[in-house]
Amino acid sequence: MRFVDTLKNIWTIEELRKRLLVTLLLVLVYRLGCYVVLPGISPADIDVLANFTNKSGLMQLLDMFSGGAFSQASIFALGIMPYITASIVIQLCGMILPSFQKMQREGESGRQKLNQYTRYLTVLILCLQAPAYLINLQVQVNSAANGHVMSLGFWTVVYLTIIMAAGAMFILWLGERITDRGIGNGISFIILVGIIARLPGALFFEFTSRLPGTTGSQGGLVMFIVEVVLLFAVTVGAVLLVQGTRKVPVQYAKRIVGNRQYGGARQYIPLKVNAAGVMPIIFAQAIMFIPMTLAGFRGGDSGFMQAFTDINSFWYNFTFFILIVAFTYFYTAITVRPTQMAEDMKRNNGFIPGVKPGKKTAEYLDAIMSRITLPGSIFLGIVAILPAFARFFGISQNFAQFFGGTSLLIMVGVVLDTLQQVEAHLKMHHYDGLMKEGKIKGRTTGSAY
Repeated sequence: MRFVDTLKNIWTIEELRKRLLVTLLLVLVYRLGCYVVLPGISPADIDVLANFTNKSGLMQLLDMFSGGAFSQASIFALGIMPYITASIVIQLCGMILPSFQKMQREGESGRQKLNQYTRYLTVLILCLQAPAYLINLQVQVNSAANGHVMSLGFWTVVYLTIIMAAGAMFILWLGERITDRGIGNGISFIILVGIIARLPGALFFEFTSRLPGTTGSQGGLVMFIVEVVLLFAVTVGAVLLVQGTRKVPVQYAKRIVGNRQYGGARQYIPLKVNAAGVMPIIFAQAIMFIPMTLAGFRGGDSGFMQAFTDINSFWYNFTFFILIVAFTYFYTAITVRPTQMAEDMKRNNGFIPGVKPGKKTAEYLDAIMSRITLPGSIFLGIVAILPAFARFFGISQNFAQFFGGTSLLIMVGVVLDTLQQVEAHLKMHHYDGLMKEGKIKGRTTGSAY
């Protein structure tokens, strides 16, 4: 009954109702665009691309983030990932280049400049990725030996590149409209929709493959129920990883101004167990793409290439795990700055009980971050390689991708952020929140991924 009452309250609030309807409408436009095929691409070409995508773990990941548009040769085939790549590059520039650091400190005007640079870089990446996608499609079609030969001329590649670039930028525009007039972060929501769009098909395929009498069926429906329970448990673990914090108490000194007293209250600094979010997984995947690229140029006949181009192999996942742990420490070190936090507390007459302000406070915060980052990085690495364990126990490739990795963490983070915004609207209009006790905590970082 409480769930039904909550839905009624959501529908009662006019602003929230309009935002939800706008979000659903824009998502529908995005999903329809995923099935608009590029000009000149035949159904036979799409079948060849779909078969190639199902055989390649890397291509399955790209297809998942594009909501199936990648394997459909759609105008949205490149999805939102070029923009995400450009955003990561701009973030790294903000950590390294002084000019970008200056723009970050300029407030709203600096943020607008960085957004503009991100869009320019996105267009540049699209101009490189779209021809690569078309050339790969031509190679796969011509190597399929199905009697059909695809020949894409120079000008054909040019105008198809323009169409694909326009489609990707249109997705970006949809995401911005969702952010402005809908619910949640639009870019993150589009990624979420693309991932969830594959879940019903993967779940149905796994269910039918476990039915008695099916070729290769193992364990029957009992095994399918066990898989669903394990998926739920992994999702709960991902929620704990995203929301896990270590609260550090901060006491502010009392100040008497006139007849009023300021300060004197105790507050807390929430240090996140996983302050890096999904960025370590993205960085590690970028590094692991290098052997796959080299194998494409030189051939994957050697044992080394075969080990590092198979996403289910031991050495691939072991190296992937180590890289995630290392990148978690690296990204946390450059984003969480204990020295600056200590200076801000000292400037505001704040101190940690039992710790001297200044250098000792910075050392204390750094020690806490080092302690909580280790279990956080290990747990993040385990979540990232869980799909390989799922494949080892006979779960299909499509369904195994939902057992961990970037897709699961993005889904959990975006859902929590969206629910947090819905709950804020309910609280603002004096309705009960989505939870009976406590409140939903979203990601404290402003990242869209």
